[in-house]
Amino acid sequence: MSKKEKRTLTAAEKRRLERFEETAENLRQQGYVRHDLTVSIVKANVFSVFLLIPLAFIGYGGYYLVHHTIEFGGMNPLVFFLLMLVLIVVHELIHGISWSFFAPHGFKDIEFGIMMQYLTPYCTCLAPLKKSRYVFGSAMPLIILGILPMIAGIVLRNPAVLLMGIIMADGAAGDIMVIARVLGYKSNAEDIVYMDHPTEAGGVIFER
Repeated sequence: MSKKEKRTLTAAEKRRLERFEETAENLRQQGYVRHDLTVSIVKANVFSVFLLIPLAFIGYGGYYLVHHTIEFGGMNPLVFFLLMLVLIVVHELIHGISWSFFAPHGFKDIEFGIMMQYLTPYCTCLAPLKKSRYVFGSAMPLIILGILPMIAGIVLRNPAVLLMGIIMADGAAGDIMVIARVLGYKSNAEDIVYMDHPTEAGGVIFER
C-alpha cells in the first residue's frame, strides 16, 4: 500500500497484522524469502471502471445473440440496489467459506473487516494455503455471483439477473487482479507458502 493509501488500522486489524508479521518472521528464520503480491485498492477501483465495459459487452452481446434483442429492467430499482448491498456482504462470505474448507481450523481461521477509508468490506484467511486453494477461494465470488448469474440471465431471458451478474463480476475486479498476480508469479522454489495479507488486498508468498 502506497503512502497515499495508508490508513488507520482498527484494533482487530492491528492484532491480525502483528500475528501475520510474527508468522512472516518465523518463516524468514526458516529460510523463506518473502514476496508481496498485494494489490492497490485505488488501482482495483480504477480497473473496475474499465472492466465494466467489456463485461457489459459480453453480457448484453450474449443476450442479443440468443434472444435477438436487448432488454433492461425487470426489478424495482430500490429492491435491486438493496440486493446489491446484500450481495457485497455475500461476496466476502463466499471468500470465507471457500477458504475455510482448507484452513487448519476451518472458519475460525477466517476474519472479516471494513476498510472505512474506501467503504470496502473484506475477508482474510489467517492460515497459510496452497496456491490452488488460495486461488479457488479468491475466484469463487466471481464465479458464483458474477459469471453464473450472467449465464443464467441470458439463458432464462432475465435482464435483471444479467445486470446483477455484470455488476457483481465487476465488483470482483480486485479479486481478478489478485488472481492474475498469483498465477503470473513464476518460481522455481520447491517450497512455497501462500498467505492472505491481513490488512491489504492480495496475498504474500514465502518461498525457499
